[in-house]
Amino acid sequence: MLESLDRLSDDMVIARVKECASNERRATADLLVVLGELDARRLYLGQGFSSLFSYCIGHLHFSERAAYSRIEAARLARRFPIVLRLIADASLSLTAVALVSRHLTADNHRAVLAQAAHKTTREVEQVVAALSPQAGRAAVVRRVPASRPVVVAKTSSSSHLLWSAPTGGSAPEAPSHSEKPPSPLLEERYRVHVMISKQAHADLMHARDLLRHVIPNGDIGAVLERAISLLAADLEKRKLARVTRPRECGESGSAAHARTARIDTRHIPAAVRREVWRRDRGRCAFVGAAGRCRERGFLEMHHVVPFAAGGLATPANIELRCRAHNAHEAQVYFGAARAP
Repeated sequence: MLESLDRLSDDMVIARVKECASNERRATADLLVVLGELDARRLYLGQGFSSLFSYCIGHLHFSERAAYSRIEAARLARRFPIVLRLIADASLSLTAVALVSRHLTADNHRAVLAQAAHKTTREVEQVVAALSPQAGRAAVVRRVPASRPVVVAKTSSSSHLLWSAPTGGSAPEAPSHSEKPPSPLLEERYRVHVMISKQAHADLMHARDLLRHVIPNGDIGAVLERAISLLAADLEKRKLARVTRPRECGESGSAAHARTARIDTRHIPAAVRREVWRRDRGRCAFVGAAGRCRERGFLEMHHVVPFAAGGLATPANIELRCRAHNAHEAQVYFGAARAP
């Protein structure tokens, strides 16, 4: 390829770049068509993914930003096919489509798309802002780069904030009234930006005051870490039956439950739930054509042989499934059962 390019004149190289860019845009439009069809048929479920987003990242190996923009464009193109033409002829970028997608209707889509055509990202953001002014920023969680020292500083309002020095620079000095900042933190840290209600803020400040005996400097990050740890423990206790002295789910226990499971209703014993969660490692256990599902949210206890078909609530018959795959397997099982 490089040798052939060496023989091209400057004008031919410029022409080749334009040709390749045009081909890329047409290929992108074609991708959006088939991606939208795959989405409509939910074919990602059979491949072992709980959503089109996870399929694009885990199987097609797009970045999160690339997956998001293509999914938004594919879904929008199914509603308004004109989007495909605008992308193919370079009138709209995928970024612009993603920005305007949630604001288009059958009545305004042509006018809005015309406004966004051939605009920069900043200009498209202004078009979107005029359509729907934002009440506040969305929640953001970002990992703080290891090269940026994180310092805990006390502000005049007594709230403690995490901030990081620019790469290659030094951290600014803390206010004179603050405590001496600790040395840069070595463990991996994350910056979290969220919008909370007035009541939630009041509760957070109250919790900080109650924890002064164990967190004397009132560090908000430390308060949140304790709160999240307690919340996770409470959820595990209620949802996963995790206790300090659990009963073992041995052979005798499983056999005893199996003898009565047909008359016990759909209840899954705590020991079974603990065993299933431990065995499946808190992750959907559905295995599709492209591998095991990676979902760790919206998990449910799934009967491999459905309860309605006589399946028992034993570790051998219970597996973790994300909500999407739990519904998918029920549809596949009972659909096949009804087929002639």
